[in-house]
Amino acid sequence: MDETVAEYIRRTVLKIPKDEIKMMLQKWGFLSEAQLQTLNFHQIKDNISQEVVQLCEENSADIKQAALLDIIYNHIYQDKRVWTVYQMKKSGDELEYFDITDFKKKFKRKIRSALKNVTITFKEYEDNAIWIRVAWGTPYKKPNQYKPSYVVYHSQTPYVFIAASVIRSNMPLLCQALIVASNYHDIREMELRSHSLNSLKDIVFKRYSQNFPTNTTKPLQREIVEPENADIRIVQENRSEKERIYRLNQEIFGSGPQPKLEFAQYRLETMFKSDPKLDVLDKKEPFRCLVKFSSPHLLESLKSLAPAGMADAPLSPLLTCIPHKARNYFKIREKKSFESFVSP
Repeated sequence: MDETVAEYIRRTVLKIPKDEIKMMLQKWGFLSEAQLQTLNFHQIKDNISQEVVQLCEENSADIKQAALLDIIYNHIYQDKRVWTVYQMKKSGDELEYFDITDFKKKFKRKIRSALKNVTITFKEYEDNAIWIRVAWGTPYKKPNQYKPSYVVYHSQTPYVFIAASVIRSNMPLLCQALIVASNYHDIREMELRSHSLNSLKDIVFKRYSQNFPTNTTKPLQREIVEPENADIRIVQENRSEKERIYRLNQEIFGSGPQPKLEFAQYRLETMFKSDPKLDVLDKKEPFRCLVKFSSPHLLESLKSLAPAGMADAPLSPLLTCIPHKARNYFKIREKKSFESFVSP
């Protein structure tokens, strides 16, 4: 076994929490159950990693096997990377049969036609997610296994989640390989980034609680306690107002938990309107501004504003449209754009 492969396996094992090493090695499946029985998981991690390397040497592990262990680790610890959502587009709405073998072949061929020194590894998961790990080299250097790109593609969907390496120059080639392999013709970054891959999926796959407008008044979930001897008219008015706010909030945000957004940033550009007689502006230039919102849980914070009496109901669409804007990225190409970051 190559020394660089042995060192990479050792470092990967060292990243794993000690009480999860056995579980992750079982998921890897490269070592037999008999070999795993010989490992002493009660010693320090450095010794465990050395023993794992020795067993891998017996099995003649190569870099592809080491890369599979790395994918398994990153699949479990997804929030250690920043993921960016990309959306692909076809010329029509036709659906095609997805062939995973053909996808892999086209993806490899496209990248290796431009760069020979590259390591490409695939792993399929039960939710139709294909994890791709690409370690990039140069025409004169071997692939750097410590700075790979990770791609998560759900077949039959136009969405791709990428955690890229620091070498941004490889992104155009990676995107070209994705659209060629998946039979799309265009790909765009959705300006939606996250440490929480699952929250990004909740947004683009509409898996969180949606708003369903209704004219039916819903009862309040909590009992409203009014002060003794209160005017019955004031009590009724307060109750009606709280029911109205609750209903509007449910229509906008739904009843379930929201994706964990931590930061949202709007770049606004509009023309300044004034009375022509006043001639306030010498030049007809657009008015630009940058608006930022931040919170440990932004959407849940926005959801609580109206019930807490800190904002009128319903909230402005500017505050509630982020998930919808993300899903309709190709349909809405306005001068108003946004960036969003999701917390782990």
